[in-house]
Amino acid sequence: MNELFDKIANNSKNSIYFLAGLSAFFFIGLGNTHLFDWDEINFAESAREMIQSGDYLRVQINYSPFWEKPPFFFWLQVVAMKIFGINEFAARFPNAIFGFTYLISFYYIGKKHFSAKLGLIWALLFFGSFLPHLYFKSGIIDPVFNYFIFTSIYFMMRVVENKEEKLWRFALLSGLLSGFSVITKGPVGFLLLGLTLLVYLILKKFKPFPSLKNILFFFIGLITVIGGWLCIEFSQNGMAVIYQFIEYQSELFNQPVAGHAQPFYYHFVVILIGCFPISIFALPYFRRKSERLELDFRVWMLCLFWVVLILFSLSTTKIIHYSSMTYIPLSFLAAFFMHKLIIGEESWKKYQTVLLGLIGSIWVILLTALPLVMKNKESIFPYINDPFAVDSMSTEIYWSGYEFLIGIFFLIGLIFSILFIVRKQIQKGLITSTFTVGITLLMVLFIILPKIEGFTQGPVVEFYKSIKGEDCYTESYGYKSYAQYYYFNQPFGLSEKRKDREWLLNGDIDKPVYFVSKSTNLELDNHPNFLLIGKKGGFRFYKRDI
Repeated sequence: MNELFDKIANNSKNSIYFLAGLSAFFFIGLGNTHLFDWDEINFAESAREMIQSGDYLRVQINYSPFWEKPPFFFWLQVVAMKIFGINEFAARFPNAIFGFTYLISFYYIGKKHFSAKLGLIWALLFFGSFLPHLYFKSGIIDPVFNYFIFTSIYFMMRVVENKEEKLWRFALLSGLLSGFSVITKGPVGFLLLGLTLLVYLILKKFKPFPSLKNILFFFIGLITVIGGWLCIEFSQNGMAVIYQFIEYQSELFNQPVAGHAQPFYYHFVVILIGCFPISIFALPYFRRKSERLELDFRVWMLCLFWVVLILFSLSTTKIIHYSSMTYIPLSFLAAFFMHKLIIGEESWKKYQTVLLGLIGSIWVILLTALPLVMKNKESIFPYINDPFAVDSMSTEIYWSGYEFLIGIFFLIGLIFSILFIVRKQIQKGLITSTFTVGITLLMVLFIILPKIEGFTQGPVVEFYKSIKGEDCYTESYGYKSYAQYYYFNQPFGLSEKRKDREWLLNGDIDKPVYFVSKSTNLELDNHPNFLLIGKKGGFRFYKRDI
């Protein structure tokens, strides 16, 4: 095992082939489940509307300006949809491509500044951790956004190190990549780079410091990308959309947008459990002082980790993927420790064994208990205080009773991983852990996730698909959703009056109107213009004829 690992790591071609094979996990089953409300459907719908309207410069939802996000990620989805069609696979395809890009980047950065073995370990650990792996099978913006932030910081590290020729090239690259992070999700991309740099310079008492020339080239790159987008936006839509975009970004920090308010420690828990096992492997290098590495890599990664974690813990809006930027520095610290372990310069800690067992057991319980509970779901209904949740779970979904074996598989892999590591067979433990997580998530994707999706949103998606192509209007009622646009395949050019809820309810409509409400909302039952035409799971379906 050790010889094979070294043979792969020390040969760039072998490493690329190996990582490409790993990356196949990101592509398998991309279209196996419907897109999830809100974010996945929201973003895919914006890309679909670009295609339908022929307007590739304006981000839209319901064919109205969508000022919450810049356009770059939607352009990537548009390209994928042009190739594969408008479907779930295409919507998630850009992140799968970036998954491969991450693994290759980690390998080459590790190889250049440390060793080929560390680079391969870094890629393996990132692939073999729960949340980092899952994000590459999603249709959300963050994997692309985070990649641009990380590479921007990486090239800034090389500028600050000031030991290479023609540093202006790295400064320019850092600025360009930072610019792409901004046009992917917003100004927080530049903010994270700036705060990380500031914290690092403070720790180093502003020695070294980027030269004025390199600062200038950085801003040339940054302004080139951002300025190009702003010029396009201004020429097409004026300043109004830009003002709204900036206002929304500010609101994310000042108030709980969309009800995503969580306690301060929320992201700490998400990272500890969600980033298993790298959250355990990385722990020794959060507190231990180490020798100064090339580019001072460890300190930079710690600065980035804490900047992201503290910033989004202070933010009033807390969504699970807001802290996803921490996955990259966390994975480096884990890889650095595991590499030291392999070459005999570090020792495994007893508390790490305990934590691997405890956090791993949480995943075992979740993977084992969830299918068993859902197989016998009626037994827990009396303990659930949410009628909508009970109605949703009442949707007829077939559970064979054997799905819990996924949790048993993960438990066996976890035990062997721990045993290998404790016995100092680190590479065997690393490979076992990596493939245990990868295969477990693949089984979850094909066996469990479709069933979960089937009762959380399956009935409403099926309904919208059933009326697809009908000359009508359709909307959600009493709750926020984007599914009615994407899965109904809402055409371009419908009357603008459809955006007026009162007109759809009581106005002089020119097409039939469908409304979907949650099962707990009975308001439309007594509305004279609407007829209840069906109900399934947690949803009720209404129609108004002309």
